[in-house]
Amino acid sequence: MVPAGPTGPRTNEYPFRTKAAPVPATKGYKLVRVRYFLVSFRRMEILTLGNEILRQKAASIADINGDIVKLAQDMIEAMHLGRGIGLAGPQVGVLSRIFVVHADGDIPRVFINPSIIQTSAELVEYEEGCLSIPTMYADVTRPEMIRVQAWNERGRPFTIDAEGLLARVIQHEYDHLEGTLFIDRLSDVKRDRLVALYEKKKRM
Repeated sequence: MVPAGPTGPRTNEYPFRTKAAPVPATKGYKLVRVRYFLVSFRRMEILTLGNEILRQKAASIADINGDIVKLAQDMIEAMHLGRGIGLAGPQVGVLSRIFVVHADGDIPRVFINPSIIQTSAELVEYEEGCLSIPTMYADVTRPEMIRVQAWNERGRPFTIDAEGLLARVIQHEYDHLEGTLFIDRLSDVKRDRLVALYEKKKRM
């Protein structure tokens, strides 16, 4: 995710190998051992709209090892270089359930095998953008507050209650793990208009 567009507010240590806590079996998912080849984050490509990987469901990570730790580090750096506040595995071609976020006023956070276990009844509208659909923004309605369970880059489980921008970014990045983009939460008319504008800008 990237901060809100011009019409809204803009915001702008991993030493050892660990084993993830057991991941509950979830219908529709499978556990995979991910091998991530260590490359400089400067070579990490962020995939954009039209790449089929962005539409695939990511698989759970079974082993939080040194490769996953390096992946998280590189994703944080790529997110910062792209001036984003969130980035998910599928956006960099890794179909694994991992995303990183760095909301304004907060610390960088890593979420591995996350589950949103509770959402508030209160819904709020906020302008969103995405590193995978650069320069495009639209108002999206989501729950104001959420509760999330996940594992961090050290293989430790945690639960976090998030609200405001942090909750917004987590939900946006979680969607990426499901093969969903923020434009899918728009009306058909708004989505088609935004995609047409994006394609027009690409040709310019």
